[in-house]
Amino acid sequence: MQLRPLFSLLGSPVRHGSRPFRRVYALTLTGGAALLASAAPPAATTSVEVTVTDLRNDKGVVRACLTTVAKGWPNSCKAYEKVIPSGSKLQFTFTDIPPGRYAIALLHDENNNGKADLALGMMPKEGFGFSRDAKVRMGPPKFTSAAFDVSSQKVSQTIRMRYMF
Repeated sequence: MQLRPLFSLLGSPVRHGSRPFRRVYALTLTGGAALLASAAPPAATTSVEVTVTDLRNDKGVVRACLTTVAKGWPNSCKAYEKVIPSGSKLQFTFTDIPPGRYAIALLHDENNNGKADLALGMMPKEGFGFSRDAKVRMGPPKFTSAAFDVSSQKVSQTIRMRYMF
């Protein structure tokens, strides 16, 4: 930072170094440095490792959403998303995840059309799964049923894919 433009604004005490101004200036710099030194470091991030089991085939992709946003979950993903080629047993990792409460929703998009295909307008034809292996009853589980805590330690989740048809 250039200080010369400031000197012209502050006037002659700065240019000629009067003693009272030097003391105030030194105290200001020392106080500012102390505040910067005491600032909290940024929160550490970690990774969430996901293992997917019971995929019925290796067609298409698995779409994964990791989020802290309960509103609209699991239909709208407002956080971390991944698209992984399908396989009989699948493992992938979300990286640089800050601490918080998260839930994961998976979709085995067998025809890779980017959406969940439905039978009878409401039942999924493709596979799905949720963190904590949250149970599905008359609709998707609530966010709280699938949510898990992420701290500074690596977290692992095993999710079993389910198919209705």
